Amino acid sequence: MNFMEIAKRRYAVRSYTTQKVETEKLAQILQAAHVAPTAGNLQPVRLLVVQSEEGLKKLSKGADIYCAPLAIIVAADHSKAWTRPFDQKQTTDIDAAILTDHMMLQATELGLGSVWICYFKPEVIREEFALPVHWEPINILAIGYSEGRAADPERHHQTRIPVTELAAYEIW
Repeated sequence: MNFMEIAKRRYAVRSYTTQKVETEKLAQILQAAHVAPTAGNLQPVRLLVVQSEEGLKKLSKGADIYCAPLAIIVAADHSKAWTRPFDQKQTTDIDAAILTDHMMLQATELGLGSVWICYFKPEVIREEFALPVHWEPINILAIGYSEGRAADPERHHQTRIPVTELAAYEIW
C-alpha cells in the first residue's frame, strides 16, 4: 500500500476481537513512533504499552478502550518540550500527536485497527500506572483486530469538507 491508501483505510475502530497483537507487529508500531519527528528533536514523549489483563483492567478505570487487547498510553514531559519563544507555546501535545499518528498508520498497514482516545480521566491513568508527576498522559491509542466491517476507504469525500474549503493559497 502507498501512503494515501493507508491514510484512506485508517478509521476509528471501536470494536475488537480478542486476538492478541503479535509481538512483531507491536515492535513495528513502536518503531514507527521511534522515527517520528519531535520539535527540536527533544523527544519529550514516552509510551506505556498496556496489554496484560491486569493492565487493561486498570486502564478501563479511566478510559474506554473498546475491549482492545492492546493500548499505548502516550505521555509527555513539559520540561523537555520545545517552547516557541514568541508566545511560550509548548509542543508536547503536537509531538505526542505526531507519534500517535505514526503508530496509527503503521497499525493500519499491518492490518490492525486503532482508535485515538482523548476522552479519559488523566488522574486515574496517572494513579493506576504510577506516572511521575512531570509526565502528562496526552492520549491513549487502542489497537487490535477489528471485529466489525472496515469503513469505506472512499468515504472521505462524503465525510470531510472539500479540499477547496480546507486549503487556501497565499491569503486567508
